[in-house]
Amino acid sequence: MLGDLNEEEVVEILQNNIIGRIGCTDGSNVYVVPVSYVIVDGNALCHSHMGMKIEMMRRNPSVCFEVDEVRSYNDWRCVIAWGTYTELTNEEEIKQAKSYFSEYMLDMKTSKNPSSPETQAERQHEGMASFEVPIFYKIAFTKITGRFEKQS
Repeated sequence: MLGDLNEEEVVEILQNNIIGRIGCTDGSNVYVVPVSYVIVDGNALCHSHMGMKIEMMRRNPSVCFEVDEVRSYNDWRCVIAWGTYTELTNEEEIKQAKSYFSEYMLDMKTSKNPSSPETQAERQHEGMASFEVPIFYKIAFTKITGRFEKQS
């Protein structure tokens, strides 16, 4: 059975997941890429390093955002939202965004993860990339829809 998700189900899916996909375009090419996110005040708060996605969204801030929950071929839920990219530039907003991600991701983790190689002195080498400051941004949703399929 195919159907539409109600508003409560859409909000639940957005709030209970941490990986979504952003679709953006430069007018000629479309680029869809996974991102980690947190829902704050009804917007998707995201972060990234400088690259194709950020360059495209700076040129054209209209984006599409998608989150899936797939249990099987015939048992899934999907939310698709349209919105506008806004880069956070205010230091206080960026500090708050970092705090949201830190708190949310810590809550989501259930076990201690090993530290990344670049933080382990014995694994560092001259070819390691230098630290790059992430870009924080939000997607302000203008329209949200949701669909599901469930075997009867």
